[in-house]
Amino acid sequence: MKKNLYLGLALAAAGLCMTACGSKTATNTEGTDSTTALTLSGLNPDDFASDSTALYILTNGKGMEVCFTNFGGRIVSIMVPDKDGNMTDVCLGHDNIADYEKYGAEGCNFGALIGRYGNRIAKGQFSIDGENYQLPINNGPNSLHGGGPIAFHNRIWQANQIDGQNIEFTTFSADGEDGYPGNLEVKVTYTLSDDNALQISYQATTDKATVLNLTNHCYFNLSGNGSKDCLDEVLWLDADQFTAVDADVAVTGEVLSVEGTPFDFRTPTAIGERIDDESNQQIKNGHGYDHNWILNNKGDITKSFATLFDPNTGIEMAMYTDQPGVQFYAGNFLDGSFVGKKGVKYPRRSAFCFETQHYPDSPNHPEWPSTTLRPGEKYQTTTIYKFSTK
Repeated sequence: MKKNLYLGLALAAAGLCMTACGSKTATNTEGTDSTTALTLSGLNPDDFASDSTALYILTNGKGMEVCFTNFGGRIVSIMVPDKDGNMTDVCLGHDNIADYEKYGAEGCNFGALIGRYGNRIAKGQFSIDGENYQLPINNGPNSLHGGGPIAFHNRIWQANQIDGQNIEFTTFSADGEDGYPGNLEVKVTYTLSDDNALQISYQATTDKATVLNLTNHCYFNLSGNGSKDCLDEVLWLDADQFTAVDADVAVTGEVLSVEGTPFDFRTPTAIGERIDDESNQQIKNGHGYDHNWILNNKGDITKSFATLFDPNTGIEMAMYTDQPGVQFYAGNFLDGSFVGKKGVKYPRRSAFCFETQHYPDSPNHPEWPSTTLRPGEKYQTTTIYKFSTK
């Protein structure tokens, strides 16, 4: 697959540095006497090692572990304790770099950093200061998640592991790349705190006016069992409104109330309870939930905007952001064709995404919060996923 030419040399600097988690050891299956230290989630760092990629591990004092690869700056696994203290992997992913590259080329975004523009831009078109830009079309008639073959989820990022609880991923996107204006410098920092919170901090600068909407595409399944759907998980989402979509799941510009609809999660509700209510045209258009909710927290990151709870494991994930919206995607297009960790084929709705963001297609809707970034400005936003049990 096509890789980012601008970062090829930088990978040598990023190195093949890996922080191995010595939580358990496995004998080499080829019958040699050598042993390989596996991560708590059972990943083998050797399976991610190449001349340009590696596996990186963060751990905290409570035993939580999060693994990453610099291919797409992706979250590979998140190990948290369930209500009985059993460590549970709560996100979908693959257990080797070859599968990330293979399925990434097929559009799989498990755990990836998304950019330049997360979500859809209608017809791949927008204008800034009277100049028109055309992006690659890759999702029906629209541009999705950057659009091009070297969008952020399918490139090698430079990794800098600061310590056992912090890691930085950086990339450079040249002026004109995938149709976007401006030379863009991006840094994303993952921080694992001692209270079992995973924080994602995004920063970027440009030398020419551009649009930017970064997010992460982690697929969460708090049951730890990716072989079946998790529609019994209970969602609370503090949002009075959402943005309507058409049959191509592109926003129409209309803002709808959640009141009296399957989109009202202001009272905790099992996700599967109303997800197939196609008497609602928006459910029909999105093939379930694949919409942007307008958050009530007004950018206050100290206030949780949502919680997801699994009644079987007792694991709860609270979510915080300073962004105005979140794309709640219910895994409607998973179909078992992506083979994940431990050989599991992930079926429809076996995980959920909560992609914090500005609204989809905002460059074409001046009435919405702006995604324009100009020279001299600094793009900066933070999202937190915090895990506990009850």
